[in-house]
Amino acid sequence: MKIPLFRGAMVAICVALGAPVALAHDYQVGAIRIDHPWARPTVAGQMTGGGYLQLENRGKTADRLVSVSSTAAERVELHTMKLDGDVMRMRQLDAIELPPGGSVELRPGGDHLMLVGLKAPLELGKSIPLKLTFERAGDVMVEVKVEKAPASTAAAPAAEHADHHKH
Repeated sequence: MKIPLFRGAMVAICVALGAPVALAHDYQVGAIRIDHPWARPTVAGQMTGGGYLQLENRGKTADRLVSVSSTAAERVELHTMKLDGDVMRMRQLDAIELPPGGSVELRPGGDHLMLVGLKAPLELGKSIPLKLTFERAGDVMVEVKVEKAPASTAAAPAAEHADHHKH
């Protein structure tokens, strides 16, 4: 369990000493660790957006991410993207499997969360809530930070969700 007062004190100490500040952006529910939930910014009128994160099953039993919801969108779907010849195909998944001791990265151009029916644009620097539901571990609320794509994913398709409402 994180203690906000302790985190605040550590940030203050790091700032006072001129040290770089790196706050944890991870969550835990049961044996499942959720690391760095993020989304790309969207533009006005864009009705869909993508959500990304790393899932790690630290347990000895398989689990599955079976649903996701958010007050920021009408619904959140689990999706995958795969290259089929020269065409990138996207399809909805029923669940994302998490083998015991395994991890799955939801990232641009691969498995990801599709936020459908955005209620407002995803603005750089803001956060949105997500509720992740795992078959065994249960529910966990996470904050998804809206940020530019990390350098490791910057080359992935940036507009993968721009016209996805036609899917």
